[in-house]
Amino acid sequence: MKVKIKNPRMIILIVIAIIVIIAAVFAAVRRSGGPAAESGSNSVIPVVTVQDLMNPGAGSDMVNRFAGVVETQDSWSVNQNQEVEVKELFVREGQEVKKGDPLFAYDTDKYESDLEQAKIDLERLKNELTSIGETIDQLAKDKANASSSEQAAYTIQIQEQELAQKQKDLDIRSKEAEIAKLEDNIKNATVSSGIDGVVQSIRSGQNQNMYGNGEPQAFITVMKVGDYRIKGTVNEQNFAQIQEGAPVLVYSRVDESQVWKGTISRIDIENPDNSGSSMYYGDNSNASSKYPFYVELENSEGLIMGQHVYMQVDYGQEDLSGREGIWLPAYYVDETDPENPFVWADDGSGHLKKRSVQPGERDDELYLVQITEGLEMTDAVAVPDPELTEGMPTAQM
Repeated sequence: MKVKIKNPRMIILIVIAIIVIIAAVFAAVRRSGGPAAESGSNSVIPVVTVQDLMNPGAGSDMVNRFAGVVETQDSWSVNQNQEVEVKELFVREGQEVKKGDPLFAYDTDKYESDLEQAKIDLERLKNELTSIGETIDQLAKDKANASSSEQAAYTIQIQEQELAQKQKDLDIRSKEAEIAKLEDNIKNATVSSGIDGVVQSIRSGQNQNMYGNGEPQAFITVMKVGDYRIKGTVNEQNFAQIQEGAPVLVYSRVDESQVWKGTISRIDIENPDNSGSSMYYGDNSNASSKYPFYVELENSEGLIMGQHVYMQVDYGQEDLSGREGIWLPAYYVDETDPENPFVWADDGSGHLKKRSVQPGERDDELYLVQITEGLEMTDAVAVPDPELTEGMPTAQM
């Protein structure tokens, strides 16, 4: 019988179930000391408890967790001009600011002194330019009255003065640009915030260390408030388990009843994290590259900047754990004979046995079936397969 799955999350659910089964088989191989693919009673069948199937998140290890940290969606920063002193600081770390609020002001004494000198230099350059022009005019008159044998010498002198004139014009334009910049620096000596937010950091003096590329760190950084996102990392071994656009559940590491929903907006494969630390929950491997990924939240209420959380791909586990009674993915129930539905369950001694069950309500959208009789939360079940037989050894995940 074909089942039409309308909810895309069920596709993810089935894929994860397949991954779980494969992982369980390998685990069973390690426990049994032999290949699980061998036929007969030596095959080890992976089973999962009903409790873990209905709560595939916390503690079950059925769904990978990725550690994350709350950060802002946007930030604005300004570097300090190292050639001039900061005269006054108007804000402190943690202070809320609005766009346009003053952050700090430069000491303009040096600017004003430089401006005065630049104006004097400009006046001198203009006077020199006038003098060169007068010299050229006089040389032209002298040339007109000179003999033919003296004409060449006057021509060379005039050309030299014209070159000096062009150079002086260039010097004047450069000095005018310098004056304009100094006047602008004086006019804008007070630096204001470019966004609404919170002053995250203020680095002054020796605290303005250089980044690894030699560039100075920002003097003041303002973080936008309200629009939080989650940053996590994924290593190469787990890279295939997430994808952009996938729904994600975000759990508080202090209180797992606090859950936020979001979507993976970006996986930054262009900038691998080479810090040497892993944000994959329980992963101690530093051998592979790690890549940052970002989760946009539907609602960030209750989260705070810098808070540590963990994330799981959302395939409907909250829908499972929030239901009353026992609900299983429908593919765990063999209904080949509609009159005698059953599941393959561990008999309590590490061996497989058919267990008759009574299906109840169904959720066709999530492809779930309620079990009203025949199973307890502590029972462990296997995915049905025509090759299964009673008595086969089991290995619980």
